[in-house]
Amino acid sequence: MTSPVPQAPAASTASAAVEVAGSGLAELTCAWLLLARGHRVRLRSSGPAAGPRPLLLNEPTLDLLHSLWGLTPPADCHHLTHRQVRWGPGAGPTGRRLPQPALVVDGARLAEHLLGRLAARYPDAFSEPSGPPRWTVTAAGPPGHWTAGRRHLLAGEAPLAPGADETTARLVCTELAWLHLTPLGGGRALLQAMIPGPATRPTELLERLLAGSALAPALRHAPETAVALPAAPRLHPAPVVPGRILVGAGAIRYDPLSGTGTAQALRTAILAAASLHAMARGAPHGPVSTHYTTRLRTAFHAHLATCARLYPQAFTSPAWRHEADACRRRAPLLRGDGDRDR
Repeated sequence: MTSPVPQAPAASTASAAVEVAGSGLAELTCAWLLLARGHRVRLRSSGPAAGPRPLLLNEPTLDLLHSLWGLTPPADCHHLTHRQVRWGPGAGPTGRRLPQPALVVDGARLAEHLLGRLAARYPDAFSEPSGPPRWTVTAAGPPGHWTAGRRHLLAGEAPLAPGADETTARLVCTELAWLHLTPLGGGRALLQAMIPGPATRPTELLERLLAGSALAPALRHAPETAVALPAAPRLHPAPVVPGRILVGAGAIRYDPLSGTGTAQALRTAILAAASLHAMARGAPHGPVSTHYTTRLRTAFHAHLATCARLYPQAFTSPAWRHEADACRRRAPLLRGDGDRDR
């Protein structure tokens, strides 16, 4: 299918020399958009991801991917039709089952597919550069992010119980955590649990959380192995400096509860490509950098406001109050004077 991205501009239009370092969805999308506008792009891939990386893509995210890449759903994805949510004490014993079409895809395989499309259309992007790049686009930013809280995500795969619904993702709360069960197809599921701090024994903790939740009957047994990952929202205070622009999680990361992290990563790619294009055509670095930074801070502030509203509805413990307060304290970021909360 022909991608709907814009055609390359006339040869008289100034072009930027850009190195795109990384092979995540944000980096590849930024490279794709820059190449379509006639810029000189050198792609430095970070190589394939280690192991499967399940992504739950809702309809708006799929629409965005299609508008950028002209993609149709891959044949090996798993289709979901509903989401069942039990959030807070007033949600009732079973919560609400809502129509919410989505696809579960392997993020690593999706990135490989995009990389292949990019190489087929723009093979010069993989040749040796003729000179040093003026800009580097990357999601591997330097340390120093503003972070709103200490929460971590536990994640592991496990087999579904016989007869379990494979078309509905489920979100429930316990006293300590929220848990999300995502069917992956083939009788397997991804179990995730968000807790208000780090975990030294994630597999044991995830097993205990599952046993105390309404999700336990949906699985044959708890995940045999689990990982704990930092998952609090974060924002880089300087996503654009001369010679470097951050995209994806290097620039901004959402709480997984939102379900919009992939879409936000793609939006950073769109905005970064537009910013580089504007500077190549003569726009001064300062206003473009300020615009990019302000757009990210505005999105971050809106996301934290949602987190600060939702978490107190479900949790009353001091640890979770700290997480909600950490989100509220991020409001000064819009003025650029927020302190770091690591």
